[in-house]
Amino acid sequence: MRVLITGDRGFIGRHLLAECVRRGYLADRLDTTVTPSQDCRLYFRSSKTRFDLVFHCAATVGGRATIDGDPLAVATNLSLDAEMFNWALRTRPGRVVYFSSSAAYPVGLQQATMLVGRKVRRTDGSTCTHFDDVPNTRRLSESDIRLDDIGRPDQTYGWAKLTGEMLAEHVNDAGIPVHVFRPFSGYGSDQSPDYPFPAFIDRALRRADPFEIWGDGRQTRDFIHVDDIVAAVFTAVEQDVRGPVNLCTGRATTFDDLAYLVTGAAGYRPEFKYLPAAPTGVQHRVGDPTLMSSFYTPTVPLEEAIAPALEDRA
Repeated sequence: MRVLITGDRGFIGRHLLAECVRRGYLADRLDTTVTPSQDCRLYFRSSKTRFDLVFHCAATVGGRATIDGDPLAVATNLSLDAEMFNWALRTRPGRVVYFSSSAAYPVGLQQATMLVGRKVRRTDGSTCTHFDDVPNTRRLSESDIRLDDIGRPDQTYGWAKLTGEMLAEHVNDAGIPVHVFRPFSGYGSDQSPDYPFPAFIDRALRRADPFEIWGDGRQTRDFIHVDDIVAAVFTAVEQDVRGPVNLCTGRATTFDDLAYLVTGAAGYRPEFKYLPAAPTGVQHRVGDPTLMSSFYTPTVPLEEAIAPALEDRA
């Protein structure tokens, strides 16, 4: 099988490449991180090579600081995706894997609290609806994104990924199978320190005290190990599950929880120092894993990944 991986130096791309090598696939790579991304677009404009499987991971991300702080740089993803899908229409690969993002979900569903209505009977016997402000425990379901009724996604990164999903739908309709995945907070020991899990691991290795946490520590995320992301993607491709599919666990972990787990595994208990002015993103982002659970169940619990990460990054 001949495979193309764009963004092979990125976090997900590296792990997909390793799995392709393990399976004996012939893998072509496009080294497309932030600066060389122009090369990716040039390749798509000129290449006539047909592949059996394409993993499109190339994207400008850079963590929360880049998503919030440099929205125009992140918008480069629009042209990367457009060039790739146009190339796919010309060369007609066997299958395309497109990585969208949980950032594509409407931010209005990801606040700390939500209004929940309940029927209240008045003294005269009539009823009315009373709205209570309750903690948000909602899991984001694939159906919460409707391309015919779009809610505002998370910054230009979310907009670009949402547009990519729409392009994927058109290419799929043209007879080229496209698998769309929405990873939530993927993590692993070799991830860039721009992301929470490796940043916390590195702080714990330095025995930082106070231990800095962006925001108020109560933001929730759905952490899924990169090994589970890769295994779920390959399983979905093999079973022709095109999605969109959430890659998630359904488990809410606060940044306070993560810091407590990481520092405990490192053998100390620091003071937590909160940085409310730092970029924090949405307050509550947890996925509904129902669709993914129909073909794959994650095998790496967050707690069991911390000690190996501390060892790997030491």
